[in-house]
Amino acid sequence: MKKIGIALLMSLFFHCTHSQETSVAKSIYGVQTGFLGIWVHNETKLTSEIVLRSEIGFDTGIWAGKYYEKTGFVFAPVLRVEPRWYYNLEKRRSKSKKIDKNSGNFFSLETYYHPDWFVISNNESVNIITDIGVVPTWGIKRTLGNHFTYETGVGLGYRYFFAKQAGYLENEGEIAINLNLRLGYSF
Repeated sequence: MKKIGIALLMSLFFHCTHSQETSVAKSIYGVQTGFLGIWVHNETKLTSEIVLRSEIGFDTGIWAGKYYEKTGFVFAPVLRVEPRWYYNLEKRRSKSKKIDKNSGNFFSLETYYHPDWFVISNNESVNIITDIGVVPTWGIKRTLGNHFTYETGVGLGYRYFFAKQAGYLENEGEIAINLNLRLGYSF
């Protein structure tokens, strides 16, 4: 009986110790690029499963067609704040899968702001209309090796354009879609 009690106590101890290890990283800095931009980010731990991701970078726009003299592109600054819930870390850990650099599946509430500060473009007459958006997103993030990451996500939300500032009669809102595929390097 005494051996069973000791075995149960040790089992409970190892289970508690194992559970304490399953957590998001305290703080991660990185850079990512995708088809439509480049960004620098930080993920700061709030709880064992929730991080606050902050990001600054450039979103890209491309246009072409018979109504334009040449193919155009624009890089516009973007600021993002995104609470993320990495909901399957314990499951990944129990299957001996990596959770380094917050490798896991997540739900997030992406909030972004495109200010009309400046743009980088091959067309001098391009400017953007300031907008803000909120997009609930589901995604996955995985680590390749020690530092490289890839991330993909999909979401549907709402964005609001401050069109009056650009000379239009009224501001407008519309449905916002988030489809992303990013490659990155975490420090």
